[in-house]
Amino acid sequence: MPNTVISGFTHNFLGKAPVWYKQVILLFLLVNPIVMYLLGPGTAGWLLIAEFIFTLAMALKCYPLLPGGLLAVEALLIGLTTPDAVYLEVLTNFPVILLLMFMVAGIYFMKELLLVTFTQILVGVRSKSALSLLFCGAAAVLSAFLDALTVTAVIISVAVGFYSVYHKVASGKGYHHNDHNAGSDDEVVELHREDLENFRAFMRSLLMHGAIGTALGGVATMVGEPQNLLIAKVVGWDFADFFLTMAPVSIPVLFAGLFTCWALEKLRWFGYGGRLPKPVRRVLEEFAENERSKRTKADQAALWIQAFAAAILVIGLAFHLAEVGLIGLLVIILITSFTGITDEHQIGKAFQESLPFTSLLVVFFAVVAVIHEQHLFKPIIDLVLSLPESSQPAGSSLLTVSCR
Repeated sequence: MPNTVISGFTHNFLGKAPVWYKQVILLFLLVNPIVMYLLGPGTAGWLLIAEFIFTLAMALKCYPLLPGGLLAVEALLIGLTTPDAVYLEVLTNFPVILLLMFMVAGIYFMKELLLVTFTQILVGVRSKSALSLLFCGAAAVLSAFLDALTVTAVIISVAVGFYSVYHKVASGKGYHHNDHNAGSDDEVVELHREDLENFRAFMRSLLMHGAIGTALGGVATMVGEPQNLLIAKVVGWDFADFFLTMAPVSIPVLFAGLFTCWALEKLRWFGYGGRLPKPVRRVLEEFAENERSKRTKADQAALWIQAFAAAILVIGLAFHLAEVGLIGLLVIILITSFTGITDEHQIGKAFQESLPFTSLLVVFFAVVAVIHEQHLFKPIIDLVLSLPESSQPAGSSLLTVSCR
């Protein structure tokens, strides 16, 4: 514990981040003004970009919003950009902010439907190859219309939930036992240890297939990834235009990913191909049936409302009936209104997942403002445009428009 006020400041700076990480960030903050004064704004701008990338790469040490935000504030103070330029960047990319604020929050209220969907797939399909393809394909389809990170979080929730259920049984307890640490194998009965290890291998491969599926589907549509929406806005594509234009690349990549998923399970390379032990399947089926029997009529009605909202979401995106973020807000209104979620604090939980990343994106736009103000990419663009037309990469005109 700190003994003085100075040590208290040192202790509080970036919280529980490693000391070396705090020292590196402080070094960045000290060096940037010096580089700006001695070498000019161009060099300082490139250095800022490298430093911001470092904060993103070290996200597990400290959430990038904090160190990245400090770097962005310093960029404003030393004149690398202006508040007006940052505001213009945020305003230009406001559709992306709406997407993150409302679409991610909207999917939060559809988690029960997603959990039921992946649970039914897991306990209903016995072939591991078919199950892997379904997990990967379902994650891809969902991520094409929903937020990929949320879909991944749901898949992880399903996997952790089922793992905890069997871990309790393997430890000699009932799956309704609340006081249990699934992170420790100390209480696991020797008879169940081999099945538990096989179950872990089984779930690891499914999680990877699901995560890869979200990437395969996320690149195919303008809402799958935030950067896709930025591209679509610059070019003037709607949902259908983006999908059809990118289909010659995204669809073959999707089938290649699904084939890779199937091949890994069949060939059992790199730890894939683990099967679900029969005793584990019996426990999971019993648990899923028990959960289904406890579902009330109100719960069933809520699932139907979520399914209806999902259909509205798909139709709204496919026909571009409104801005993407506004469609997400519609989903929030429909689900909360017809499922009895009326408390402000309940609704607020949905935004806890989206707003930190939204804030980080605004910091990123501050870095983009530095790039634009200092024309950092202009030499690269000029070099590309100076090449013969046949040698220029596709989309070079888009690059020029977006960077200007």
